Amino acid sequence: MNDRAKKLLIVEDDPGLQSQLRWSFEGFEIEVAADRATALAQLRRFEPSVVTLDLGLPPDPGGTSEGFATLQEILALAPDTKIIVVTGHNDRTNAVRAIGLGAYDFYEKPIDPDLLNLILERAVRLHHLEQQNRQLERQQAAMPLDGLIAASPQMLKVCRSIEKLAPTNVSTLILGESGTGKEVLVKALHSLSDRSNKRLVAINCAAIPENLLESELFGYEKGAFTGAAKTTVGKIEHADGGMLFLDEIGDLPLPLQAKLLRFLQERVIERVGGRREIEVDVRVVCATHQNLLEQIKKGGFREDLYYRVNEATIVVPPLREREGDAVVLARAFLQHFIQELKLPARELSKAALEAIENYGWPGNVRELENRVKRALVMADEMQITPDDLELAELEAEVAPFNLREVREEAERRAVLRALNHTNNNVSRTADMLGVTRPTLYNLVRKYKLEI
Repeated sequence: MNDRAKKLLIVEDDPGLQSQLRWSFEGFEIEVAADRATALAQLRRFEPSVVTLDLGLPPDPGGTSEGFATLQEILALAPDTKIIVVTGHNDRTNAVRAIGLGAYDFYEKPIDPDLLNLILERAVRLHHLEQQNRQLERQQAAMPLDGLIAASPQMLKVCRSIEKLAPTNVSTLILGESGTGKEVLVKALHSLSDRSNKRLVAINCAAIPENLLESELFGYEKGAFTGAAKTTVGKIEHADGGMLFLDEIGDLPLPLQAKLLRFLQERVIERVGGRREIEVDVRVVCATHQNLLEQIKKGGFREDLYYRVNEATIVVPPLREREGDAVVLARAFLQHFIQELKLPARELSKAALEAIENYGWPGNVRELENRVKRALVMADEMQITPDDLELAELEAEVAPFNLREVREEAERRAVLRALNHTNNNVSRTADMLGVTRPTLYNLVRKYKLEI
């Protein structure tokens, strides 16, 4: 359990009891408040996981009205905080009322430090487990598709398109800049399809020499050319029953484009050097970073092939256009590489998060992944800085705001940005934005954001 989870706020107006409680819990980081205003201020600043609350607080030390008001305000500001109400002897009526209002537990005076310590430890443990559970839920929410980390509206829209297309047999074209994660989307498309128990066969049309690409795609018969010592099945035939992924199809040579078009129309192939037609049942998914319409105008890509592979199109936005995704991805990559490389735990500094957010990422997700990995290895301190990411000297791309025309959009972006910077910590987000927690919840609902 981390140190952050062992924070205790004691709300008690009796100085003697304050001292007794402060020295009774050595394993806790402790702050003390004697009235409601101080307690709420400490709550915002200190963010305790557990609060012990005496109901008799000034200006009503002989009653319970101020204590109950404090209880309700603490829960409104920090509903996850575990509150242990300290009541007078045989005051079970108020204890039960406090539990009904949301307190975690109650304890009757006089104070027994050992017994109260046991209650506190149990409360801290529960708070810690709830935090872990919420963190897992956030991680799952940030992975709308298997293997894909995203929180931006732009990428969530792409994910919904993948989910809709996956059960169909539609030939799909995925467009996007290099490094945007097109291959991850193809894998998600395959895993959600009814062909998931069959092969996903991928071939990079730009990585194989032109004179070898035909035999790689269609296979060849024994003796078809020098060195063809045996009949070899091609990638298309190998994918029979599954999915064929043609990456960088914009680099496919024109003669092979004609052969691929015939296969897509007839669903039969002929191996190089062969005469027999072989039926193949595959779903074809293509991807490219090139503008195929421009290629068609220049004569570099067949128009009839374009419309054959483009029964459905998914456009993957570059990282610079995904609101908040750079920060979410950076944190995910950091945790992944800490575990993979078995390095000490580190976190991204506030300046690093701002640099990540403002940089244009011409290399997209791949560049971000590489920079985070290098920074983790090279960092000297516990916090990773813009210097570690090699972003300190790079010009940030800060989009201008016109508040009169885009006031609500600016407000939505500010809330989303703050949530990403605080890793969805509601209290710190509210402080960063200068609003109360209820106001923040209203903004989240208004702009349909996720916490």
